[in-house]
Amino acid sequence: MKLALSILFLLFAHTVSARVKLPSVIGNNMVLQQQSQAKLWGWAKGNAQVGITTSWNNKEYKVRADAAGNWMVKLVTPVAGGPYQIAFNDGDLVTINNVLIGEVWVCSGQSNMEMPLRGNSSPILNANDIIVNADNPQLRLFTVGRAATLSPQTDCKGQWNESTSETARDFSALAFQFGEMLQKKLRVPVGLIVSSVGGTMIESWMGKSSLDGFPEVKVPVSIDTVKQPYKLPTTLFNGMIAPLLNFDIKGFIWYQGESNRHEPQLYGKLFPVMVADWRRQWQQGELPFYFVQIAPYGSADKSRSGPLLREAQLKAMSIIPNCGMASTMDVGMEKNIHYMNKTIPAHRLGYWALGKTYGIKGIGYNAPLYKSITIDGNKATLSFYFANYLTSFEKPLTLFEIAGKDKIFYPAKAVLKGGQVIVESGQVKVPVAVRYAFKEFVVAELYNNDGLPASSFRTDNWDDIR
Repeated sequence: MKLALSILFLLFAHTVSARVKLPSVIGNNMVLQQQSQAKLWGWAKGNAQVGITTSWNNKEYKVRADAAGNWMVKLVTPVAGGPYQIAFNDGDLVTINNVLIGEVWVCSGQSNMEMPLRGNSSPILNANDIIVNADNPQLRLFTVGRAATLSPQTDCKGQWNESTSETARDFSALAFQFGEMLQKKLRVPVGLIVSSVGGTMIESWMGKSSLDGFPEVKVPVSIDTVKQPYKLPTTLFNGMIAPLLNFDIKGFIWYQGESNRHEPQLYGKLFPVMVADWRRQWQQGELPFYFVQIAPYGSADKSRSGPLLREAQLKAMSIIPNCGMASTMDVGMEKNIHYMNKTIPAHRLGYWALGKTYGIKGIGYNAPLYKSITIDGNKATLSFYFANYLTSFEKPLTLFEIAGKDKIFYPAKAVLKGGQVIVESGQVKVPVAVRYAFKEFVVAELYNNDGLPASSFRTDNWDDIR
């Protein structure tokens, strides 16, 4: 009897171990990137042959697992559509259902990306109306479970869900509204993968090798006794980005920087390196990377750390290929870093994706960008890219400052003339430099006719910020 039970147990164990195991990002309700060489991968018994059959073409792909049971296959996805099934068979059949083919975006960063539609200590503007109208079987949502490790992981916690009022409520408010805009405009399935943790610095989201050139960033050798390991370099890349690297996507949206505001110069160096490393590890070329500039916040900090971090992000646009920045100069809150209006930055990211990545004509996505300064007597004339006309929407311009060679800035009178701003002050006879909105908290005044606000900027590069 004992022998029979032992044989039965071994047979059962063999059956379980032989069954194909898939990473959480490959499962029911997922979206695969359309018209791509999409990768599917997982684990099986060592050296087992795995057959994968896709219902959109009824084609079977065969792959043999290595000795450790790892396997991967590339398959060609069709144009957007579905729902489909994908069957995996190594002797035991595993089938995933309700699979769509469409557009997939990874959405990452810290708390203003993580903040769900239900809100937290702060509410989300118009959340209940957004939640009520969230039912959309063509929009799929995946949130990566929080995980901080010192070694790159091959899997993460999470599951794909159809967008409903229930599932959208706990999903990133910003990412949801970005994806909703894309889905409605493109009329194809959209999949959103959110990987975000509040209160984190960019170093947490960077792989170890990408930090080799930064000796000032110390990668820990152990996190066993650390209470908040997700705040340490490399830990979130390893736990929450590495498991996604094989999943083909269309692009990234990113909202992070508040936790790096007191090291703007270092951030300006780290950010392009992180983007380049993510692209290298995804192995899909220069994937679109659209990011939100941190919003104005607070007024007690006299070091100008906020505008300096915004400046570092603004400069990144000229360093990082195929990127774009959404300005939030008009939605920040002086006393709350988690501002309520996530619709505006979500839509501005959507403008970048729709206009630049998908090539839809007529959509403005570039905000006014400072181009040059010309001095004539006591007046400074500023010119801009992406602004044939500038506007303040009939409100006075109060955020310009002007300085002479003494580097002392005075409030300036500013007048719009087409796509230029003419700035002067009776206290500055020979202007040398102009700044706009270069403070911790401001509310935007300068826009182009697409309603996009100019970033804070300065024409000088003086280290002595006053």
